[in-house]
Amino acid sequence: MKNTGISRTENKSSAPADSQTSSGSRKESSATPKYREIFEDLHSAIKTGALRRGDRLPSETELGKRYNASRITVAKAVHELQLQGLVSRRPGSGTHVLAPIASADHVFGLLIPDLGRTEIFEPICNGMMQSPLSRPHSLLWGHSMGEFAQQQKEAEQLCHKYIAQKVSGVFFAPLEFTPEKDIVNRRIASAFDRAGIPVVLLDRCYAPYPLRSRYDLVGIDNRSAGFLITQHLLQHGARRIAFVARRLSASTVHGRIAGYREAILARGVNLQQDLVRIGDPEDPKFLQTILNDCHPDAIVCANDITAARIMQGLAARGIRVPDEIRIVGIDDVKYASLLPVPLTTQHQNCAHIGAMAIATMLQRLEKPDLPTRDILLQTKTVLRRSCGTHPSPNQKLT
Repeated sequence: MKNTGISRTENKSSAPADSQTSSGSRKESSATPKYREIFEDLHSAIKTGALRRGDRLPSETELGKRYNASRITVAKAVHELQLQGLVSRRPGSGTHVLAPIASADHVFGLLIPDLGRTEIFEPICNGMMQSPLSRPHSLLWGHSMGEFAQQQKEAEQLCHKYIAQKVSGVFFAPLEFTPEKDIVNRRIASAFDRAGIPVVLLDRCYAPYPLRSRYDLVGIDNRSAGFLITQHLLQHGARRIAFVARRLSASTVHGRIAGYREAILARGVNLQQDLVRIGDPEDPKFLQTILNDCHPDAIVCANDITAARIMQGLAARGIRVPDEIRIVGIDDVKYASLLPVPLTTQHQNCAHIGAMAIATMLQRLEKPDLPTRDILLQTKTVLRRSCGTHPSPNQKLT
């Protein structure tokens, strides 16, 4: 696939390969311990469905004869199955299979066109890999290396590659900032539907806010984030607060706008006009229009990269942050604290999003009929100098 990287990362836990002598002393052995052979044979029978839910395992005596092993060795193998929740042992009735396992491990695909372009998806992916739930499973990484104009084509190519590889599920962060993003996102989701591959959305839905698609979504509560960061400015005296976002942004931004407006209404601030402005934050004319039309004393930016660009534009005009205009963002990416004026923002825990995404996918595979779910993590306000309400010099700055 042109300009698309794909690699496989595996998290596997290895079983102990050592055994003990009859005297109890440990010795190194290249052979698989006998109990492990029995365990793996029974585990395979459960995995493939040869042993089904409710089936009774042969007695330990019968298994001992079958495998030419002592009863203690057989008991150890059965105990391993019990520890993994695969069998139950009831005195007087024997050992029964609790549930068949269709597959002991899965291969999942990551379809994240913005991987490498923004700072939120790498830690989300790391959160997936570090989750204990991911250890038996593998992740296929694919991302676009081209410009925005190529992202649509490359995303669809990767979609069909995952379908051909028959992955168990796909983590999908829908396209944004491209003119045909809505059509392409729906086409990708429909292709996975036809292939019977479950999808968990990362960070955002592709349906226009506040509508929702039929897929599970794991991200932050964007409406709450917009509300909280705006409320902070209002509580500290700001009265003409503008909201700035890029064109063709994802539905997350519209959720943040909704929260911004709710905070203003809840505060009872009477704004004579809507101060939401959509455009290119790097365009000097767009910034000048905001200053001329809105006369803001504060600006809530849709994300931290927008805030950084607005700050740069204000500095070029000799406008001081926060003395003349306060600036806040949402996301708390790594460079937020390193800007010339450190940025106040709403922090999202990307690692937790990744861990929850893995859990959500595994639950979806186990129970396909679950209703569509929004797993939305809360954010917290991180105070730095850009909002003008940072701690005093005697206090520790964030």
